Amino acid sequence: MEDFTYFLPISSRMDVYCQPSKRVRTNFRIPFDRNDFEEEGKNPSIDDLPDECLFEIFKRLQSGKSRSSCACVSKRWLMLLSSIRRDNEDRGDQELENNGYLTRHLEGKKATDIRLAAIAIGSINHGGLGKLSVKGMNSICRVTNVGLTSIAYGCSTLRALSLWNIASISDEGLLEIAKECHLLEKFDICQCPLISNRALIAIAEGCSNLTVLSIESCPNIGNEGLQAIGRSCPKLESISIKDCSLIGDCGVSSLISSACSSLHKVKLQALNITDFSLAVIGHYGKVLTHLTLCSLKNVSEKGFWVMGNAQALKLLISLTITSCQGVTDVSLGAIGNGCKSLKQMCFRKCSFISDDGLQAFSKATRTLEVLQLDDCNRITISGIIGSLTNHESNLKSLVLVKCSGIKDTTLQSPLLSCGSSLRWLSIRNCTGFGAASLALVGRLCPQLQHLDLVGLYSLTDAVLLPLLESCEGLVKVNLSGCLNLTDESIHTLARLHGATLQLVNLDGCRKITDQSLVAIADNLLVLNELDVSNCAVSDCGLIALSLARHTNLLILSLAGCCGITSRSLPSLERLGKTLVGLNLKGCNSISSSSIEVLVENLWRCDILL
Repeated sequence: MEDFTYFLPISSRMDVYCQPSKRVRTNFRIPFDRNDFEEEGKNPSIDDLPDECLFEIFKRLQSGKSRSSCACVSKRWLMLLSSIRRDNEDRGDQELENNGYLTRHLEGKKATDIRLAAIAIGSINHGGLGKLSVKGMNSICRVTNVGLTSIAYGCSTLRALSLWNIASISDEGLLEIAKECHLLEKFDICQCPLISNRALIAIAEGCSNLTVLSIESCPNIGNEGLQAIGRSCPKLESISIKDCSLIGDCGVSSLISSACSSLHKVKLQALNITDFSLAVIGHYGKVLTHLTLCSLKNVSEKGFWVMGNAQALKLLISLTITSCQGVTDVSLGAIGNGCKSLKQMCFRKCSFISDDGLQAFSKATRTLEVLQLDDCNRITISGIIGSLTNHESNLKSLVLVKCSGIKDTTLQSPLLSCGSSLRWLSIRNCTGFGAASLALVGRLCPQLQHLDLVGLYSLTDAVLLPLLESCEGLVKVNLSGCLNLTDESIHTLARLHGATLQLVNLDGCRKITDQSLVAIADNLLVLNELDVSNCAVSDCGLIALSLARHTNLLILSLAGCCGITSRSLPSLERLGKTLVGLNLKGCNSISSSSIEVLVENLWRCDILL
């Protein structure tokens, strides 16, 4: 192995670490003492060179294929190759050849510096890395600044970077990203406690193409970082900030006022901001289309009132407000007056709004298409009917969740035309919503396509049947948790809407038996998803379902159906010709041997056991 020395760089390539005093001869030899290697029981190898020499060799590799081949030799070579910073010319060539086609996602134990280095080296010849997501677990995550530096040096085409739950990375890794990845457009960090304003300022100054920024639970990021983003990122379109204790009015207001010409989406949650920030949003949010405000404890009624009356939110189409005690009837009316283009409105856990505020809002905003009320306990059926009346011609979706203030009443609502636009009705866990309430809302439903009645224990056949008869063509029906419904309702549903129904969910309807499955098999022509989990169905009903002439089922859930036994194996195999998903959890009457046969025969179907 004396010829081993020919692997080393010759001539001018040797002047990296020591300048030769005269021209190097081509027959130059580096003497090796063969006895040294023989004593250790090994032959001389290129891997015996120190890192400095290997680094200089690898730096001169011209093709990405050569670098990838060398990276496969060992982890040591991989990490050395990934630590080589590409010069400007090389990075320019990479951006011309690669458009960032590749997307990579690392999670948990798979998130390591070694894998990031491999991604950095391997993506060069395959379109370039465009999106990278790393979701670690702080206790075992092995991603450090070394891994991020590898990505920075090898992936100048990176356009989206997401880092979640990683306690071992700090500003240094992101500083390298900012220096090398100037095409970055989307930056998302969550639960990264060592990242500070220093990194965010570097990202702002180095990545002026940034359009989407999301920061969550990063305790060392404050106002200075947001101010830098506002100054240096003129293309910013979306900002989401959650649970960052150092961020206050100074940072939020500065960012929004600086990016007012491009900012379309804003989400602020659990921040120490006051009425001042909402006033700035109301004044500068001229191009805002989506606004989400959550858990803003220091914002009062005045802040929401000023935001609405500032009259700048004329392009706003979606507004979500959650757990904000400053939302009252007065501020709600002001929001309605200032947001004339609003189409989607969602209130969650807003305990100070009542029917008066809802009706004032509805009268002011006549373009509303989607209304969702979640855990708003001062809203009654009177407010719901009033809101629906004001939006009869344009409201398409009404969602009510855990609104305990809605009780059955003898209220007589004004008659509404049969041309009501409502397509989606969802009433979930509103325990007071009974026969009278449903009858009132049912007058709005001749064109209803999606019916979602979940957890309504008082719902009976007598209450549901009139609603089913008033609708023209239901497409999706979810009645899960409606314990008092029987086969009569399902018979009527199948008979009236069999030609259009695509989804039926009866999970937990304990009085539903095989008769319902027979009705479904005979009438539902285009059904592709059926859930009869925890119902009183048995093998007989499943046999009838499998013998249906028009079987297009894609997803079938039988979880918790103890009446399904191994006798249903042939029926499940027939249904399996079209199934892509089958849920058999809790079907304890099916033997393990039958399950094995089923898994083997339905290899195309995802079976949950």
